[in-house]
Amino acid sequence: MIHPSAIIDPDAKIADDVEIGPFCVVEGDVEIGAGCKLESHVVISGPTRIGENNHFYPFGSIGAAPQDKKYAGEKTELIIGNNNTFRENVTLNRGTIQDLGKTIIGNDNWVMAGVHIAHDCIIGDHTIMANNVALAGHVEVQDWAILGGYSLVHQFCRIGRHSFCGMGSVINQDVPDFIVVSGNIAEARSVNLEGLKRRDYDAEQRALVKKAYKVIYRRGLSVKDAVKELQKIEDSKNTLQHLIEFLQNSERGITR
Repeated sequence: MIHPSAIIDPDAKIADDVEIGPFCVVEGDVEIGAGCKLESHVVISGPTRIGENNHFYPFGSIGAAPQDKKYAGEKTELIIGNNNTFRENVTLNRGTIQDLGKTIIGNDNWVMAGVHIAHDCIIGDHTIMANNVALAGHVEVQDWAILGGYSLVHQFCRIGRHSFCGMGSVINQDVPDFIVVSGNIAEARSVNLEGLKRRDYDAEQRALVKKAYKVIYRRGLSVKDAVKELQKIEDSKNTLQHLIEFLQNSERGITR
């Protein structure tokens, strides 16, 4: 299961069924769970913890030191969950002690060629990042978010659940749940209704999301006042609860 040209540190902990292709390098203080596959020329540096059934395509750099001039060799981590796909030339950096000391990637994410996920990013579950998406440090991408090809995300921004960022978006503020944004600089365009249909949001829930969009983007309200109006909406299924919390916790402001 391990190609003879691969270089594996004896301190690495690798499950018995892991496949490691030609010219891969796995350094010490790396753990790789069952069912993972490394194509050729993948480099995994530690400390890195990788769950099960992850697929790494050629020329990935996984767990390298953060691209942060403050970094001075501290022991920080990259943590990857299960069932993720990382295509060619993906770069995933470890965290820094100025934050949690960890870069965290959840489960069932589809990360396409050339994507860069910088230090201290937190990626949820079921996200899609198309080719050459670049996340600066401390970015959070929440569950089911989609980032179009060549999108750029400024440090400390958050990308909300079920949002959609069009190709080439330049994002310098938070993107709320359910919203479609695009442009340089990115602006809100609409509600991600197609995504909500695919994820079994019923007609009533979709109508609530459209109502919330109008409150946030069509009435000229501040975020604080928009939150007050959203809290008045009858919402028996708590469809808007996470959106409200997202807005309340926004520190960079939201994409308008």
